[in-house]
Amino acid sequence: MMIMFGLGVGLLVGATGVGGGSIMTPLLVLVAGVPPVSAIGTDLFYAAVTKTFGGASHFHKSTVDLRLSLQLAVGSVPAALGAVFLLSYVEDRVGLSIDTPLIIVVATAIAICGVAMLWQTLFPPPLRPERAPRNQWLAAVISGLLVGFVLGLTSAGSGAVLALLLIAVFQLAPHRVVGTDVFHAALLLWAASIANIILGNVDFALAGLLLVGSIPGVLIGTKISVRLPALALRCALAGVLLAAAGSLSVKAGLPLPPVALVVWFAAVAVGVAVMYRRVRHTHPELTA
Repeated sequence: MMIMFGLGVGLLVGATGVGGGSIMTPLLVLVAGVPPVSAIGTDLFYAAVTKTFGGASHFHKSTVDLRLSLQLAVGSVPAALGAVFLLSYVEDRVGLSIDTPLIIVVATAIAICGVAMLWQTLFPPPLRPERAPRNQWLAAVISGLLVGFVLGLTSAGSGAVLALLLIAVFQLAPHRVVGTDVFHAALLLWAASIANIILGNVDFALAGLLLVGSIPGVLIGTKISVRLPALALRCALAGVLLAAAGSLSVKAGLPLPPVALVVWFAAVAVGVAVMYRRVRHTHPELTA
């Protein structure tokens, strides 16, 4: 089951460029029954290994803004380390009762990532000449602090949020957004995963099984991505994230009857489908 989880998430990451942490952590918590703290630590380590391959590939293709990646890391790495150790401190003081609030935090982060991905996909900012904003280093450090803290605390996909910032704030060319995002993610994930290794939050056997599936999944997804409708894939992934956020909320004890969860799933599916059809007709260039 873990190998299949890795394969499925790897295919999504290879085909869309995002979605790894946001999908894997809910799977480990909801389906496999892994405790949230261990699920987050294991997911961070597994994602660090996976993103390292992607970051190296993009670096060799010259699609990475190295200066911006390092500026982001100045804020994101300390923030992620602080979040990991804060989580460990609270767990030691509170114990098992931290599971419920932590699941709520993860669900919130995943919902935000889903909305950000949907917004970025359906309403992309207008293309402008690549131009660094004023005080880029300050904007990069602040953005890194936000992204790093959320990732260290939840492991949930900061990729969608950071990609939106790279386009809207830093005005990177589209072909450099993914490369810079993935390269920075590799730096950030290794910092957060090393902290989790020190704290004993990583299940290496579980991570190994996930990698057995995810590495070929990423390679296959990358190859087939050019043949698949990118807009439909990213819309579907955003819908999955929103549905996962609802499931995690119920897991955390939100007093909702089963029918309410079914209605939420249906509403997300219908909403994403309607928005996709509308954008496909008004902006056919996005379906390429």
